[in-house]
Parts: sequence; C-alpha cells; structure tokens
Amino acid sequence: MNLISPEIPGLVWAYRVDPDGGTCRRLAADEPRSAMLEGNGFLWLHLGLSDARVPMLLQGLGLPEEALQTLTSSDTQAAINLTSDIVHGTLVDFERTFDAMTNDIGWLHFAVTENIIVTTRLHPLRSVDRVKAALEKGPKCRRPIDVFEMLVIEFQRTLIALVLDLTHELNGIEDAVYGDHARDERRQLAPLRRTVVRIHRHLRTTLALLRRVGSAEEDEVPEGLHDVAERLAGRLETVDRDVFALQERARLLHEEIDSRISSETNRHLYVLSLMTAFLLPPTLITGFFGMNTGALPFAESAHGTALAFTLILLSVGVAWWVLRRAGIL
Repeated sequence: MNLISPEIPGLVWAYRVDPDGGTCRRLAADEPRSAMLEGNGFLWLHLGLSDARVPMLLQGLGLPEEALQTLTSSDTQAAINLTSDIVHGTLVDFERTFDAMTNDIGWLHFAVTENIIVTTRLHPLRSVDRVKAALEKGPKCRRPIDVFEMLVIEFQRTLIALVLDLTHELNGIEDAVYGDHARDERRQLAPLRRTVVRIHRHLRTTLALLRRVGSAEEDEVPEGLHDVAERLAGRLETVDRDVFALQERARLLHEEIDSRISSETNRHLYVLSLMTAFLLPPTLITGFFGMNTGALPFAESAHGTALAFTLILLSVGVAWWVLRRAGIL
C-alpha cells in the first residue's frame, strides 16, 4: 500500500487525541497516512463504507482479519467480539439526514485497540456526530475504549429523548381513544408500536452483549473494557425499563381500541338482529299473499289490502312482545 497517498479513501474524519496534552486535533484528509498513525495519544478514524476503497485502507492498519470483516460488513445485528485483545463489533444507532434527525435504525461498525479506534458506517449517524462534537470541545477520553463508551452513552441519551417523544405521542392517542368522541387510532398507533418494538429488540441485544462482557473474567477482556461494560449495562438497563413500559402501554392501548371496535361491531349486529326479528314475520306474510295460487284469503274482499296490512302490523307487535318476554329488548 502507498502510505504517502494524499487522499484517504472514505475518510469522514480523523482525530488525534492527546489527553495528557489536553489537545484534540482534526487531521486533514491530505495528511500522509504514515504521519496519521504517529503521534501522542490515540487516533480515531471514522470512515464511510460508500467508498469501495475502504477495505484496502483498513488492510494497512494491522488489524486481525475478524476485525477487518466486521468493519467492512453489512451486518444489521448488534455484536461485540474479542479477538487478540481487540474489541470489535456492531452497534445500533439512529440515522440522520443533512438537516434533520430520523428514527431510522443505522449501524456503526467499530474496532478498538490500545492506540486506535476505527469506526465505519454507511449512512450518517446521530451518536457519532455528537461524540465528535464533544471531543472538539475538549478531550474527555484517555483511551480509545473511552470513545466506545461515549458512543454507547450518546445512543442511550438519544433513546431517552426518543422515549419522551413517543410517550408524548402515545399520550395524545390515549386522550383521543378515551375522549368523548372516540376514534379508531390504529393508524397512528401502528407505526409507534413498530418503532418501539424495533428499539426494544435491538436494545435488549446490546444489553445482553454488554452483560456477557461484564460477566467475563477480567483477564479475558482488554484492559478497561470490563468496567466500561458494567457501567454501560447499568445505563441501558434504565432505558430498557422505560422502553418496555412504553411497549406495554402501546399494547394495552391497542387492545383497548380493538375492544371498543368489537363492542361497536356487536352493537351494530344487535341492532341488525332486532331489525331482522321484526321484519321476518311481515316478510312471511307478504310472501304468503304473493303466491299466485287460488283461494287466497281476502282475494275477493274489497278491503283485502287493508286486512293484509293489519296482519303485518299484528305480526310486528307479536314479535315485539316475544322479544320483550324473552328479555332481549
């Protein structure tokens, strides 16, 4: 590989963080790659996978094959793996556009060594940008693993804000459902439930991975990762309870809406059944007098139609009396 190429393929940004000197310097894209890997502190290299040359660049960082596969993969499942004292895997995050935040799930691939952290992504992500902004204000990390911790913490903060927004939206749906003029709010509730279920699934996976790392023997994980995993697991557990409570509220509200719709449907069927019960006797009478046969009653009478109509009214009255005696009305 040519280490003096003036261009770093797929580079989104690169920072050289020197906690001892209290500096955080953003490296230029045309800086020689050999100089980028040298200096005090540690390096954070953030790359965009939309550039097909990124795998070639990663080959020159001395990372194991498993970590390289993780950084260039298209996995959509959270993972934390340990390979030769290197932590690598995939974290869930939320995508953002140039001018707005979204609730679309995105994926951040990472690899952490003692002196470098490499992150790759396909689309811009919220948490990564916020950690970058925090580093530019002043280095708060002494090790690359601390950047990993900040990434998960920012994801947790994003979840908290999202839970508040979803709670506010769910409160509005509840007010509409339990209001004086109840409406079918399933169209508004369905995307909210879908978002909560996806968040809860990915959050539970990340939490399980952190618990697994936190429960491992300290000599089996890189230095500092054990404490970081325990702290992050504690943070995510709190959010997990909030997300689960929101999921339960949405489920119960959906059941309430279904119950109300079922009750309304049953009421309509009840009215329809009563109308059928009232109209059945007159239908039988009109059907009888509509037969083209001889010797029909009232056929020769001048008041035959009036008499037949009287029978119809009497049949309706008898049907009403029977329904009242049966306790249906």
